[in-house]
Amino acid sequence: MEQLKIISAMKYVPERVVTNDELATMMDTNDEWIFSRTGIHRRHVVTDENTSDLAIMVAKRLLEQTQIAAESLDFIIVGTMSPDTLSPSVAARVQGAIGATNAFATDLNAACTGLVYSMSFASALLATRYQRGMVIGAEVLSKLLDWQDRTVSVLFGDGAAGVIVERTTEAIGYLGESLRTYGAQGDALTAGAFANTNLTGEITPADPYFHMDGRAVYNFATREVPVVLNEAMEKSGVTADEVDLFLLHQANSRIIDSIAKRMKQPIEKFPMNMVEYGNTSAASIGLLLAELWEAGRIQPGMKIAIAGFGGGLTAGASVLQF
Repeated sequence: MEQLKIISAMKYVPERVVTNDELATMMDTNDEWIFSRTGIHRRHVVTDENTSDLAIMVAKRLLEQTQIAAESLDFIIVGTMSPDTLSPSVAARVQGAIGATNAFATDLNAACTGLVYSMSFASALLATRYQRGMVIGAEVLSKLLDWQDRTVSVLFGDGAAGVIVERTTEAIGYLGESLRTYGAQGDALTAGAFANTNLTGEITPADPYFHMDGRAVYNFATREVPVVLNEAMEKSGVTADEVDLFLLHQANSRIIDSIAKRMKQPIEKFPMNMVEYGNTSAASIGLLLAELWEAGRIQPGMKIAIAGFGGGLTAGASVLQF
């Protein structure tokens, strides 16, 4: 597991910005109500793009920034719960668009834990026989929203971010992880139900929209994320005090505040950017990592813990040394 090295991180978000004030013209809400409960002021939403378009932009930026040839990639993994289509996958569309002819490509759906799960899979691939890959989290959640439902529509945004990872023999990389699924609690957060028409005539209608028990998800996140973080740190042989930054899924500032307190760590070690992007599910940790990377806040030798939580229900954490 020590054989994974992140060599670049990039992001892409749609140009269209929807503020809380704009949402207030569409539903009974206001900026103060949304921000005080979530930490969100704005979110980016697509106009004429789909999930693969966002992921392709990230992939192209990664290749341009690193000057790596697409043909040198062994695999492409895209974490998403909002693909363009079930087939072809978003990852297959990315592979074709960038000409990564030697890479196999697949999507992984673990909702808001998607990037953490995808990084785990990538680390296992690199620890076996592969040399280089691309991991992207990409979402167009706006197509899963009922924009008249203020309980969920104010929370989510669209975006994508990703990394190029390589196999390394350096004493850095992927130190340890804890991945969990809580399927018995899955009804607390659902989206994207297909219509089911069968030969007996029984029909289940389609229901594409998000439905969430906000209190249940809040309690789940504040309870279980510290558990997976502590498990990942114990497996990594590091303490919370030795972790330089905690990059958590950007769902809600109150959740992150609560987790920081439970971990007995200063909130300054938990950077947040949901004020600009809202909850972008599998893209959120990548967006935060890419921003910190661009700002020069990710330095060699740093230990960084990432943690996701959300639909499934799922939770996961890993510790990386840069």
